[in-house]
Amino acid sequence: MTQQQDLDRLDTDELRERAVELARQQWDLRFFWKLLGLIPAAQAIAGNQEASDASVAQLSGFVYEALSAENDPEVQEALRPVYIDYLRERE
Repeated sequence: MTQQQDLDRLDTDELRERAVELARQQWDLRFFWKLLGLIPAAQAIAGNQEASDASVAQLSGFVYEALSAENDPEVQEALRPVYIDYLRERE
């Protein structure tokens, strides 16, 4: 049996738990970002437009809150190399 067949046999809850745990262990923020971006569309596909709209509002609030952490001078200093690298790459 292939790994694909093994995964296809798992229920959705088990797949979600495994994927989220693996992403946590590997600090895979891209996976979480992708997942967050897909949730509103998945809710709309499932026929729950109100939840989809609410998710967009919640996600935008979450992003705003995360970015406001940059106001902390210590966080700013920790991010300094990231800003420098970003600017160097685009000059």
